[in-house]
Amino acid sequence: MAEGGDAATVAHEAGNAVQETPKAEPEKAAAPAEPAPPAEPAEPTVRTIVLTGHGGYDKLSVQQKPQPKAGKGEVLVRVKAAGLNFSELMVRQGLHDRMTKPPVVLGMEAAGVIEELGEDVSGLEVGQNVICLAQTGMWREIVAVPATNVFIMPEEMSYEEGAAIPLSYLTAYFMLFDFGNLRPGKSLLVHIAAGGVGWAATQLAKTVDNVTIFGTASASKHDAIKENGVDHPIDYRTRDYAEEIKNISPKGVDVVLDPLGGADTSKGLQLLRPMGKIVTYGSANMVKGENRNLMKMAKTLWQSTSVSPVSLVKTNKAIAGFQLAHLTGEIELVRSAFQDILNMYKDGKIKPRIDSVWAFEQVAEAMQQMNERRNIGKVILSPEKEPTKPAEGDAAPTSPLKKKKPSLFRRLSKRASRSKDEGEKKDEVKNAKKESPIKQEEQEKADDNKATNGHVQQTPEDEKIEDEAAENVEEKLEEGKEKAEDVIQTEEKVDEAVKQEEAPTEPAAQEEKKDEAPAEEPEKIEVAVENPAETDDAKAAAADVVPDDKPVENEEKADGDASQEAN
Repeated sequence: MAEGGDAATVAHEAGNAVQETPKAEPEKAAAPAEPAPPAEPAEPTVRTIVLTGHGGYDKLSVQQKPQPKAGKGEVLVRVKAAGLNFSELMVRQGLHDRMTKPPVVLGMEAAGVIEELGEDVSGLEVGQNVICLAQTGMWREIVAVPATNVFIMPEEMSYEEGAAIPLSYLTAYFMLFDFGNLRPGKSLLVHIAAGGVGWAATQLAKTVDNVTIFGTASASKHDAIKENGVDHPIDYRTRDYAEEIKNISPKGVDVVLDPLGGADTSKGLQLLRPMGKIVTYGSANMVKGENRNLMKMAKTLWQSTSVSPVSLVKTNKAIAGFQLAHLTGEIELVRSAFQDILNMYKDGKIKPRIDSVWAFEQVAEAMQQMNERRNIGKVILSPEKEPTKPAEGDAAPTSPLKKKKPSLFRRLSKRASRSKDEGEKKDEVKNAKKESPIKQEEQEKADDNKATNGHVQQTPEDEKIEDEAAENVEEKLEEGKEKAEDVIQTEEKVDEAVKQEEAPTEPAAQEEKKDEAPAEEPEKIEVAVENPAETDDAKAAAADVVPDDKPVENEEKADGDASQEAN
């Protein structure tokens, strides 16, 4: 009963608890609910290309960033097309003197439609097609630009042309007509004539009567630059452009536009006629490959010319330097020149060439197109273009680290392994000869057949030497492995020899020679390990470096939009 009573008590208390619960709920429900704060509208964002750090193509990414707002004296423009310049390649590598600390949005020129006018803006209207200039920040869907840097596009101009004109044509304009003082009957050297600035300079120079133009470009682009106005195309890869110019014009040229720097600046200065002028506007020779090359930078700077005023007086020559980015305080000068350029476009005297248009998401491929000197004309980025799949056979941009040549140690190890396999095959042949006289006789017949087919038949003395080599190859390979540690240290000496620009050899021929070397000769294996600087592989490594005074060196300053690094 006690247990039953306790159970009843527990049940009674539980029942009361159940009854109390619904009483409490109405009281809470009856309390007036506080109104929820109104949800703040999400801040609008725009797709933006961001440089996250200095390095390779992987340092560029498309991110969602807050949409800019038109401030006082500014215009809000929806971007339809943006220009890609060589200067952006240099900024990405950390080479440009105008670079800012990442993360940063690049882009100096664009074309689009006005969406909003800021306070105190006059002379512009919403809906107008315009061209924009800025120090940086154009690689986004919507940009805020000072009204003084906005120009109304001609009706017949496309957005891609509008994005291609500003930097290239302004740079060429100031160099030719302000610094160069180009006049009728003069001559001009345009480096990288198929690039953005080279293309613009050729067209602008042709607006002056009787101007002779020499242009450097790879042979595959000669037809294009000739059609654009170049009188004497020169393939810098196979010929010395200075000698070619002197053969045609012994006294040289009147104006040289130099986007290369280094040894080519000195070369251009020597090409000038009396009263001639060289205008340098970049250092494309510093850029080699995807990432920054410190050795190439040092070499270009070391080879850069140093000229005293006295030497200029004695030769009656002039040197000038130009970069549009440093004319920010001269907006009236820039506006006047650009209006002149737009008038030339309307009159049909100039017309930019569009090489290719890339989606924002393919900015790495666009940069690779320019970095590998494959473009003719301007490379454009478009926020409205859908990314396209790479064509069959095209490779996505990769880091040079993935394509790095195996170290000398690895190459020697691979060669030793191959020699070991061939030595084992020789042992099998030797054992087969000892075990079976019949097989030996068949082998001798096979050797006779080889001799009749043009092969050299081995003598008994040769076979003896071969057998001895097979017996010793294992021993020599073991010695080679012990000396491999020395190879790693010696590799630094090999690199030093490469830096001294040894005479290049044909890699294919060296590879063929390496394969022909009889692996069964232990003496050669030993020499390769002890003296790696004298091996075929070391020579093949040295062959990868081409002295700057060779014509092929100019491949680094090749035909793409390399001239645009000035901006």
